[in-house]
Amino acid sequence: MAADAHTLESKIRESGGALAMLRSSAAGQFPFPIPPEFSNWRDEQTAWKQTATLFDQSFHMTDVYFKGPDLKRLLADATANKVESFGRNRGKQLITISPDGYMIADGILFGLEEDECNVVGGPIGSNWLSYHVEKGGYDVEIVRDEAILFNKTGRRLTFRYQLQGPAALQIVEKASGGTMPTIKFFRIGEFSIAGVPVRALNHTMIGVPGLEKTGLEIFGPAEHRDEVKEALIAAGAEFGMREGGSIAYSSVTVESGWIPLPVPAIYTGEEMRPYREWLGTETLEANASLGGSYVADSIEDYYVTPWDLGYGRALRLDGDFIGADALRRRANEPHRRKVWLRWNDEDVTKALAGGLFGDEPTKYLATPTPVYSTHQYDTVLINDRPVGISTWVAYTRNVGSFSSLAMIDEADARDGAEVIVVWGEPDGGSGRPGVERHAQIPIRATLSTTALV
Repeated sequence: MAADAHTLESKIRESGGALAMLRSSAAGQFPFPIPPEFSNWRDEQTAWKQTATLFDQSFHMTDVYFKGPDLKRLLADATANKVESFGRNRGKQLITISPDGYMIADGILFGLEEDECNVVGGPIGSNWLSYHVEKGGYDVEIVRDEAILFNKTGRRLTFRYQLQGPAALQIVEKASGGTMPTIKFFRIGEFSIAGVPVRALNHTMIGVPGLEKTGLEIFGPAEHRDEVKEALIAAGAEFGMREGGSIAYSSVTVESGWIPLPVPAIYTGEEMRPYREWLGTETLEANASLGGSYVADSIEDYYVTPWDLGYGRALRLDGDFIGADALRRRANEPHRRKVWLRWNDEDVTKALAGGLFGDEPTKYLATPTPVYSTHQYDTVLINDRPVGISTWVAYTRNVGSFSSLAMIDEADARDGAEVIVVWGEPDGGSGRPGVERHAQIPIRATLSTTALV
């Protein structure tokens, strides 16, 4: 637990509220501490569609291990997941919910043993589970393997490689010397690479999860990361595999449809106060930034529901977990829908030029990923009427344009609909270090309820 004067709650109070704290944070886009490029980001993007791309995920994600006889009870109480069948060598999309029925965070649950799992992703979801272990009297032990950004030791326990593309399974089959078993979607297989025992989760960061089974997330002991990587690179050579750097990695999500880092619903409410008093000021929750053209007066206006993110079918609505009652009340209400927005090339060209030339520049549209805040929230309009929020935006060669993931009111989420994304912040910008003075610009976009590639 954080000391009294060094808690998220105290920082919110000293900042004049959660909105003021997030809007004044100097943090930019969530960092991926690997080389920016191994060849060039355009070819690294193309490879995951045509051959395969190897990403090193060993540094930017938090790994937290939970082990003990009360593991299933913890997951049943503190997550909205269906956990009855969860166990050894099974994966699960973690969904954590506030008492009011809003998203706290997601992540990936790796079932290592019947009484042990690993939560991988940003630290927000694993922090929530860790808090409940400590406060709820669960017989569960915790081992934290912090992301390098928060890791004072500079060392990791586990390496993690993501191989994506149509040749991914062939490459791993070759690197494993034929030891790789058939692995069903979101299941974990055990085999060896270069004599090193590894496991791999079958999931995808491209296409539509569950339909495109072209990805494996391979993990094992950190001390063997080099020999496993060398074996994968050697096996991938004949298939045209490329290594992917941080620039290409940051753009992947607009193709897969995963919306990263919505504002967690932890900053308000008396029920959440003990949690805010438990979180320290060094956490991501206390240092994240909020940016974009969407500006509301209340932090609650930035909270999202699991339906907004496309998680409605994964919810355990008959369960007795934190937030279950609120979710059941909302189940039959109108929701926002996760959609893809293909940005208009002509308007993007104007925005690109406007960010570089002229007396009144527009917000710089960095290529390929112009996200400039931890939590990116841009207003989406139809006929000047707000209909939702555009979040992560990027250009990829496979889509052939800039595109973004958005949460749009169900009634307006129609294929082919033209919307306006307002790019840039009002009143010349927030003044944060990563936000130059600029003017807003409207960018037309075409809505799609299915993935663009």
